[in-house]
Amino acid sequence: MKKTSAEDAVKELTLALMYLTRFSEKDRIYSSENNAWKGYAFRALDELEEEGYINQGSHRSKSVHIHDKGVEQARVLLEKYGIAEWEKIKDM
Repeated sequence: MKKTSAEDAVKELTLALMYLTRFSEKDRIYSSENNAWKGYAFRALDELEEEGYINQGSHRSKSVHIHDKGVEQARVLLEKYGIAEWEKIKDM
């Protein structure tokens, strides 16, 4: 089995964690799903944004938006790392 580099693992696991801890936000103007807090390594966040998985918004924003492409990739990564989806965990 090919090993994942530490740098790639940080980026991949950051996306997986953002996916697992995502939330929806609604206000008077718009509704946004698949948001996550920005409390991760800046380099990983920058790379995930460059690859089109997330949008960090302004530098003042404390959350990111996970694009559909990022949700799909996060699900692939959960499978890769053997992490169960929340729906599967709730049944335990």
